[in-house]
Amino acid sequence: MSTTSSNANPNPSAVPRPCPFQIDRVDHIVLQCQDVQATILWYTKYLGMKHERFHTAGGERHALRFGQQKLNLHPSSAPYQPHAALPLPGTQDLCFVLSPPATADRVLEYWREEGLEILEGGVVGRTGAVGGLRSVYTRDPDGNLIEVSNYV
Repeated sequence: MSTTSSNANPNPSAVPRPCPFQIDRVDHIVLQCQDVQATILWYTKYLGMKHERFHTAGGERHALRFGQQKLNLHPSSAPYQPHAALPLPGTQDLCFVLSPPATADRVLEYWREEGLEILEGGVVGRTGAVGGLRSVYTRDPDGNLIEVSNYV
């Protein structure tokens, strides 16, 4: 299967036409899951997300809601159409921002109490979309890199 987009600019050196619109935010991201129920359990227990069921013409689906966004969960054995060119579990690197007054230090404490593997040795400094972050890392059941942060 080719990963080359058919929408690619055939002349990359050409000056692009200005885009007539601006993106405001991400509405949802799709996670390919080896085990949807295990993913639901993990994200609700360790990230406090809310499980949501919804229905489409294809049947019942699952999502994890947080803030104004959600993660739609697709079974990797039968991903819903349309999907990414290579819909594989464990290929995401996601950063979630905490609601104040929660901090990455509190997340670290909780995850250690729960026995989760902590990456990077604990809380580390990073740069986010709008400023400095204090972040803690782990992996979800599919191996996706999960970063939970608070702005500083």
